[in-house]
Amino acid sequence: MIRLATRSSAQARTQSEIVAQAITTLSGGERVELVFVETLGDQHPDIPLHIIGGQGVFVKEVQHAVLNGSAEIAVHSAKDLPSLPTPGLIVGAWCERRDARDALVGSRLDDLVHGATVATGSVRRSKQLSTLRPDLRFVDLRGNIQTRLKKIPEGGAIVMAVAALQVLDLTENIAEILDPNVVVPMIGQGCVAVECRVDDLPTRELLGLVDHPLTRRAVEIERMFLAELGAGCSMPVGAYVDDTDVITTFLAAGVEVDAPWVIFHEQLSSTTDPYQLAVELARKSRHAVS
Repeated sequence: MIRLATRSSAQARTQSEIVAQAITTLSGGERVELVFVETLGDQHPDIPLHIIGGQGVFVKEVQHAVLNGSAEIAVHSAKDLPSLPTPGLIVGAWCERRDARDALVGSRLDDLVHGATVATGSVRRSKQLSTLRPDLRFVDLRGNIQTRLKKIPEGGAIVMAVAALQVLDLTENIAEILDPNVVVPMIGQGCVAVECRVDDLPTRELLGLVDHPLTRRAVEIERMFLAELGAGCSMPVGAYVDDTDVITTFLAAGVEVDAPWVIFHEQLSSTTDPYQLAVELARKSRHAVS
């Protein structure tokens, strides 16, 4: 029996059930039991994420369940994982990525009237959209997926990850999928990460069955970009390695309309270390917005 720690939201539960089924199928029958954990982000659903802690607010308590022996594995949305590894834990599987792009629900960007309201809990999304439409008004958005879908501002829109809507079979709500070369996704967006204890070799071997090598490579390159910026980076940031092996990165000095920002596009190649390239892009980006 493998115990799987996860948040209890509909998205987290569904993602975890998919991981559990994959483990059972690929292992030839290993049983998996879900252990539900409440995180800091769940405990404060009305406070903006960047105020209560940003990255890590949806993962720390789930990770603790593995570290204290309450579970063998922890399942997270990869975009929620801090850039530095947690001592004692290792990502045993980066599951095959869904659509990494962001989407508007309620209205297309070009159809929003001047001064329309857009709701999002992400400073990255609000900054990138404000560079396209400085006239828009942005408000914070928190809550589970169903709750957020009920909070579309009148005449406005909300921003959501396409993958989150895919998990719950809610893609019919999408008004427009945003170009990832313009609105760069969050690092790891669309991927599910599965952690276990470093010294738990049988579980690490089991997770190897559900690991997706191409997704692992892409997400780890993106995470290298974030790691070079620093674990405490609070600036709006995004990075995405696409199917053509192009890495697109975004960094802004702040969410203010006049805050400097930069986007880079680079083709990865067999002659260049992609992880070192991610580091160099982070340094270039930081210099460009400083």
